[in-house]
Amino acid sequence: MQEKPTVIKFFAPVIEETVNALMTTIDDKMRQGAREFSLLISSPGGNAFHGLSAYNYLKGLPVRFTTHNFGTVDSIAIVLYCVGSRRLSVPQAQFLLHGVSITFERDETLEESQLEERLKEMRIDAENIARVIAANTGKTAQEVTNAMFARTTLNPEEAKAWGLVHEIKSELFEIGSEVISIQYQSKPSGDEV
Repeated sequence: MQEKPTVIKFFAPVIEETVNALMTTIDDKMRQGAREFSLLISSPGGNAFHGLSAYNYLKGLPVRFTTHNFGTVDSIAIVLYCVGSRRLSVPQAQFLLHGVSITFERDETLEESQLEERLKEMRIDAENIARVIAANTGKTAQEVTNAMFARTTLNPEEAKAWGLVHEIKSELFEIGSEVISIQYQSKPSGDEV
C-alpha cells in the first residue's frame, strides 16, 4: 500500500516567515520519511528573493511534489507552484503573471549608482522568474517575459493550454489525510485590535 502524500496548505504571501515555515515543515517531514508532498497553494505572491530561493531549494530535494492551486496563484507564487512535477488547479482559480516591482522606504535617498544597482537586481529577478516558468511550461523565456509585462491573468483552462496546469481537479486530497497549514496573519498596527 502506497503511503499518502504529506499535504501542506500554503494560504499565505510568499515572504520570509511563510517560506521558512514551509521549508522547515518539509525538512521535518522528510526526516520522518516523507517522500511525496502535495502543496496546496493560494497566494497573492510576495517577495522574489524568497520565492526563487524556495523554488530552488524544493526543486533540489529528493522528493516529489504535486502542486494544486485552490484559489489564486499570483506573481512569485507561480514560481512556487512550478515546484510541482504534477500541477493541478481547481476550476474556479486564477493565475497572474506580472513584472517585478520594488518598494522604497519612506524618505529613502539613493544615488544614481544605487538606483542602477536596484534596477539591475529587478531585471535579474524578472529574468530568473521567466526562466523558471519557461522551464516548467514549454514556453520560451521571452514569451513568459512578454506575458509578465502584459500583466497576464489566466483562468485554469488558459493555464492548462499554456502548459502551466496539467489537470483541472476539484478534489484537493484524500479523506483522512493530515493537512499542515501555513498561514500568515499580519501584525496589527497601533490602533488596530
